[in-house]
Amino acid sequence: MASLQTSTLIFSSSFSSSCCSSSRRSNTNAAIHVPKLPRVRFTVPKTATKLVLEGLQLREPKHILDNDSYNNHSAIPATPTAATTQLYAILEAVADRVEMHNNIREWRDNWNTLLLNSINMITLSASLMAGIAGTAAGAGVSVSALNISSTLLFSAASGMLLVMNKFQPSQLAEEQRNATRLFKQLQIQIQTMLALHEPTEQDVKDTMEKVLALDKAYPLPLLGAMLEKFPKKFEPAVWWPKNIQSQKPSKPNSQMGKINGWSAELEEEMREIIEVVKTKDIEDYERLGSLVLKINKILAISGPLLTGAAAIGSAFVGQGSASAIVAVAAGSLASAVNAFQHGGQIGMVFEMYRNCAGFFNKLEDTIQATLEEQDLEKRENGELFEMKVAMQLGRSSYQLRELASKSASSRLEGISIDEFGCKLF
Repeated sequence: MASLQTSTLIFSSSFSSSCCSSSRRSNTNAAIHVPKLPRVRFTVPKTATKLVLEGLQLREPKHILDNDSYNNHSAIPATPTAATTQLYAILEAVADRVEMHNNIREWRDNWNTLLLNSINMITLSASLMAGIAGTAAGAGVSVSALNISSTLLFSAASGMLLVMNKFQPSQLAEEQRNATRLFKQLQIQIQTMLALHEPTEQDVKDTMEKVLALDKAYPLPLLGAMLEKFPKKFEPAVWWPKNIQSQKPSKPNSQMGKINGWSAELEEEMREIIEVVKTKDIEDYERLGSLVLKINKILAISGPLLTGAAAIGSAFVGQGSASAIVAVAAGSLASAVNAFQHGGQIGMVFEMYRNCAGFFNKLEDTIQATLEEQDLEKRENGELFEMKVAMQLGRSSYQLRELASKSASSRLEGISIDEFGCKLF
């Protein structure tokens, strides 16, 4: 016992001396010594460990394979079907068309801007020369050089205007802009189809027809395949494949229950929407499109005629004051007409109306083709279809039903509905 106390005192004194010496060596740093806790060993019963492991095994999903089976399974990837492979090939072609139409749209938009500025600069320069020549001729100065220059410039402006009015670069740019948007829309539809379900051969065939219809509606070449810029009659754009075979329209059945989201009330609602779109939206855009077409025809003829008259007048400047007045006035008017037609992009407005009218025709064809399907199970879900139609018209499903109800009551009263179907444009 005495020896134990002696060793304890020796240990305490040595510990104190070492602490004091370390504190002397480090005056700025303070050390905090935390005593080590004794190790406590818990003995876990083997029975409890066994129960925990059994519980983990019970929670393990049954579909998980063992290591050997998993490795063998992962080594063999799932082979895509022929329809899936074909649809991915079409998707790549569609993505390439998006880029192609977008690049050509930028080029034709730049073409319109450059030609507009160049022709106006040429016309105004020629008008200025003709005015100077008329003033100098009155002072007895030779103006043959100015006459020749202004005549050549007016003639060049006339030729460039004829080419520009023939091709309508602003309308060409709008065509490619619409093609880019529609191909992007088709690209998203293909991606959604691949994500939601396994595609079939019919899906591949339908998608291919959509691509070919878009290629026909918005051709890339200028010569041979270019759309007519001044048709005799306004016609909406068509970029979707038409259904060749058509069944007889299904008559609404009041006793029909709600099958696949469809009911007699929903079918009648869709028929009323078709009626509103035909009598209001399509008719209005056809009227506006015909008006813009007439204006564009007048402007396309007026511009080259004015520059041609200015070229003839500038050739006879110096032989009378009337020739100079004709040259300057016609040249100035030609610049104004050109700026209004191509600066205001009348051709683009005409193409926009064609596209809008085509949008409503496509909506009408889609609804009609859906209603013609006799088997309700083969149709798209009725509630989903109603929501899609409502979104395309910028409405909610409730607003769409209100519009159909208002249309039905207006027809019963024998008056025309005072509301358009679409709220987007």
